[in-house]
Amino acid sequence: MKRFWLAGGFGLLVAVLGASGVMMHARGDAPAPLLASVTGGHDVRAPEGVRIRVQVLNTTKTRGLARRATRLLRDRGFDVVELGTVGPTMDTTLVLDLSGHPEWAGAVAKVMAPAHTRARRDSSRYLDVTVLVGSSWRPPAEPLDP
Repeated sequence: MKRFWLAGGFGLLVAVLGASGVMMHARGDAPAPLLASVTGGHDVRAPEGVRIRVQVLNTTKTRGLARRATRLLRDRGFDVVELGTVGPTMDTTLVLDLSGHPEWAGAVAKVMAPAHTRARRDSSRYLDVTVLVGSSWRPPAEPLDP
């Protein structure tokens, strides 16, 4: 009986998503940006020839989240120079522009989607961007080590 309800619920979910995709196509909306924001902006990389210094701070109770975010950002060409854990707990990831380059913070936010950006100038100029990882962020799946 439980399988019946699970199968029915899954079928309903597929039908609703399919109908919304047809409606978006009929209206001329492109679903690709939505997909890119959900998948974490796989094509987004740090600008070539620019060193963007990033601080990654885990605001959740999930251990290792800052480390996973650091690995992802470094794979995309960002220079993560500091990571750690801070409080209070946040639901949504927040990317702070510390250097007056909103396009850099925007690129980091696309990699860390879903995320919001906010400008907060830092006179020390040691960091360009700070990422406060929220509980809604899910790291991409990692392959199993053989």
